[in-house]
Amino acid sequence: MSFSNFLEGELLDHVFSRDAGYAQPTLYIALSTADPLDAGTGLAEPVGNGYARIAHAAWNRTAGQISNNGAVTFPAATGAWGTITHFAIMDALSAGNLLMSGTVTPSQAVVNGNTPNFPNAQLTVDLD
Repeated sequence: MSFSNFLEGELLDHVFSRDAGYAQPTLYIALSTADPLDAGTGLAEPVGNGYARIAHAAWNRTAGQISNNGAVTFPAATGAWGTITHFAIMDALSAGNLLMSGTVTPSQAVVNGNTPNFPNAQLTVDLD
């Protein structure tokens, strides 16, 4: 998983200028059929068929890594969403800013009736 250009800038501003203007937003997990890229320009979320980003607030930290605490479960698809290859963590329910993204391994082909699910600790963020 990598941080987006937006989040990198916000973190640098916060650390080096002691800017307190960036407060932690509600974090939403989005799914994508393509690599979102650091600028967020590659984000390709499913449209319709019951798809919506979901809020997730429970995260665990161990050493230099953070991961989801508890399963992340999307609603059942009411039609095809395509093959999900990436996930993104966003700062808004719709539109908003890409904060970070990662690869879904293995990718998931979501068809009518599927319920995309990420078990505890499957979505990870690390600083290396």
